[in-house]
Amino acid sequence: MRHMANSCASPDDAEIATTAARAGADVVRTLYGRRLTRIDKGAGDFATAADVKAEETILGVLRAARPDDAVLGEEGGRQGAAAAARQWLVDPLCGTLNYAVGNMLVAVNVALRGGPAAVADPFSGEVFFTDGETARVRHDGVDTRLTPTPATRLVDVNLDPPFPNAPGFRAVDLLARPDFAARLRPRVVSTTLALAWVAAGKRAAYVTDGGDLSGSVHFAAGIALCRAAGCTVTGIDGAPIGRSGRGLVAAADRETHRLLMSMIRDRDGHLA
Repeated sequence: MRHMANSCASPDDAEIATTAARAGADVVRTLYGRRLTRIDKGAGDFATAADVKAEETILGVLRAARPDDAVLGEEGGRQGAAAAARQWLVDPLCGTLNYAVGNMLVAVNVALRGGPAAVADPFSGEVFFTDGETARVRHDGVDTRLTPTPATRLVDVNLDPPFPNAPGFRAVDLLARPDFAARLRPRVVSTTLALAWVAAGKRAAYVTDGGDLSGSVHFAAGIALCRAAGCTVTGIDGAPIGRSGRGLVAAADRETHRLLMSMIRDRDGHLA
């Protein structure tokens, strides 16, 4: 089912999201391989100078195009008027640890809360985007509609902490199930670029633990893409993503989603 854009959204917002994500991706690609300053966030988490510079660049695009909008950035936090009717969610470099060790599996995420969104891959040059109703990928100036499919049988699973639903749900336990190995193949790329891949048919599904991810700078853009592409998107408990949500299961089709949910739930219908 298609997810309609926020009623406050403008037809130009998808292009703004795309431009901002591409601008951030240009920074990430340019700084790749350099020795970068690390900013400790505690609990083993950190940002790099590339995260900060990419976010500053994205904010520059958003401020120029939508000066009255608020922004929630992964590095800079909340900015703009508290009473602003619209808010942009920005994750300038999703996959910082990958990036810091020379791995190119990263994403740049820009989303208008409840509306258009874009996910840029700095190294493939692809920008996945949605106006809230359709989802496309832009590569070399050509836009192609995204078509999700479970054909690859590849399921990306986020194994990074925290694990708020443990011990009831632990993603690593899902991978150990014989029925998972019989039907699907796990992948762990440690970046929400994998959500864009579900929308594009490069992954059959994506699974992560968590709470309400609808307003997350990490997940909002990918969720918007999957919904607009026609994927089946719920929490790990089968409930809609939202304030009462628990994590995320985004599947290319209903059958793959049903299969994963049957593995996640125990015989009594509760989280395994």
